[in-house]
Formats: sequence, C-alpha cells, structure tokens
Amino acid sequence: MPINDGAIRDTTLAILAGGEGSRMGRPKAELIIDNRPILAFLLDQLQWSGPTLLVTAPGREHPPAHERFDREVTDPISGQGPLRGILTALEHATTPSLIVATVDMPGVTPTQLRFLRERLSEMFDAEGIMLSHGGASGGRAVEPFPSIFRKSAAPLIAARIEAKQLSVHSLLNDPSFIAVDAPSVWGDDVWTNLNRPQDLDAFTRHLAKHLSR
Repeated sequence: MPINDGAIRDTTLAILAGGEGSRMGRPKAELIIDNRPILAFLLDQLQWSGPTLLVTAPGREHPPAHERFDREVTDPISGQGPLRGILTALEHATTPSLIVATVDMPGVTPTQLRFLRERLSEMFDAEGIMLSHGGASGGRAVEPFPSIFRKSAAPLIAARIEAKQLSVHSLLNDPSFIAVDAPSVWGDDVWTNLNRPQDLDAFTRHLAKHLSR
C-alpha cells in the first residue's frame, strides 16, 4: 500500500547510492532490476509520497534514474562510508525527519518505512531508530538500514565522523539512538543485500517467481 499519510510530507526518503561496489564489480547504482535501473525500481516499489533525496559520492554522481528524485546531493568527502551519507542527507533535508535506505536493499517495502515513521513519532527522545530481527544463530541482528533520524541528529553524527567513529552500528552506543524489534512476519527477504553478482541473480530469480504468481 502506498505511503500517502499527510505526515509523510514531514519526512524525507533518502537513498544512499555512493558505494563503489567492489565485490559487485561495478557501482551498485548502475544495476538493473526488472528491466529498470535499480533506483527506478526502488522508487516504484517504495511509492514514497514525501520528498526524496539521492545521496551519491564524488565521481559517481548522476547514476541512471537520478532524475526521478527531487534532489541529488553528493558527499563532500569520499571514503567515509554510509555514516557520511547519512550526515550528508541530514544536512540537506528540509524536513524534521529522514528515512535512510540504501540502493542495494531491494527487498525493503513501504511497510518498513511506515513502521519506522510510526516508531519515531512515538519515541520523542530518540534521535535515530534502527531495526533488529532474528538472526540465523537465534540471536538478534541489528540492521543499519532502513533507519530513521531526526534532523537534530546531525551534530551528533558529525561529531562521530570527526572522531573517526564511522560505524553506523556504533551510534547505538549513544542512548539517543535505539534499535527496535522488527515484526517477525516480515520475513528474511526484507534484509536482502546485493553485495555480489550472485546476490543480484538470486534476487532476480526470486522477483520473477513472485511476479509470475
């Protein structure tokens, strides 16, 4: 179901697409899914009715379907990983909150975005929220993406980058950032991550099977 709640206009959807894709063999923003550039696939799937922001890296600007976004912004410094991408998005967002997704997670749907938006609206003291889910070993795995942040989190994240603490997971060392349990009914497909060509092949086969039903 599309996300068309009026409150969504107060939240920007940012997609990080600046990765080099060394294991994939090419930048992930250049991948094709269902005969569409992956960025077009994501926007079609997520059906976000609020502002959209594309975050790229120096030298990898304007990937296919970049024009589908309201704005494209580029990290001022390369090589600082996704935490820098989050900060870049927060610095350019014009809304009080920001949902961050990544170009290599095509299993994310409007359900996850709505869930994050609802949790942030309930947790007034949280500057950012990530999701945790059951891992293969029976424990809980925290996923850095998709996640949601208040714009006021920018100085906290900038301080961590300045201190060279570049892990998104490490934000959870600050009580302002929390992880909440994802509903178990979501299934593992949500957390699909396209790191290697075989991951893309597996997702393409899964998608074709789903569309043929």
